[in-house]
Amino acid sequence: MRLGVDLGGTKIEIVALDEAGHTLWQQRIPTPQQDYAGTVEAIAGLVLRAEAQLQQMGSVGVGIPGAVSRKTGRVKNANSTWLIGEDLQGDLERRLQRPIKLANDANCFVLSEATDGAARGAEVVFGVIIGTGCGGGVVVNGRILDGINAIGGEWGHNPLPWARADDLALPCYCGLHGCNETFLSGTGLQAHYRQRGGAALPAQQIMARARGGETLAGSLMRDYYRWLAQGLAGVINLLDPDVIVLGGGMSNIAELYSEVPRLWQQWVFSDRVDTRLVAPQYGDASGVRGAAWL
Repeated sequence: MRLGVDLGGTKIEIVALDEAGHTLWQQRIPTPQQDYAGTVEAIAGLVLRAEAQLQQMGSVGVGIPGAVSRKTGRVKNANSTWLIGEDLQGDLERRLQRPIKLANDANCFVLSEATDGAARGAEVVFGVIIGTGCGGGVVVNGRILDGINAIGGEWGHNPLPWARADDLALPCYCGLHGCNETFLSGTGLQAHYRQRGGAALPAQQIMARARGGETLAGSLMRDYYRWLAQGLAGVINLLDPDVIVLGGGMSNIAELYSEVPRLWQQWVFSDRVDTRLVAPQYGDASGVRGAAWL
């Protein structure tokens, strides 16, 4: 049995899978906010509850909203800031008395889709979660390409390639301006809509207005398709993946899967682009499933 835990900013989810990938048990609980000890105990409690329910022990993988530092072994780059600087892996291993595997949540998402999801059987898979942020991950031959700095696939804080003079470079929380995340995340889309004189609306409502014929929203969405095509063309030129899988709230916009591949050829250094852009098979369950596959 494989147990996967998805540690999110607002919820913690656990899934138990058998070796064929069938779900045996699943549960979600709220994340203890700003409470590291409580977070460790909540994860341990879910694991022990699953094992008691199913009457067997399992391997445990945990997807986290950050990375584990190669230098210190402690959590870094986590938007759940109470995890930063903590030895989450060690504390969970001591609490549960077994080895624990940790990985970035975007890496878990890609691993899930590459193992038995929308990119099953592909050699090189790039996955992105475009929601509140713009995380990314790479899986090659079924294994996460984590990298020497534990930031493999983190394209969100590269600058948008081939940006035009009128593509407004907004500030990013990382301290830079014009990062992919500021253009491509759902929050980035909202910020650009406000900058152009629109109301403070969620990304899905902006998309709905564009479909309804609003000029402002329609113009912005055409720019968004181009921005995403440019960002992914840069990835294709560097990594040349077989498949790119989109996740997060923005992945529910159906137009992305036709508009972006139609546009990206002009920036890809090849006479043709065979990379496939696909929606996730498991949706928001991919992260927790990928943690189980660790």
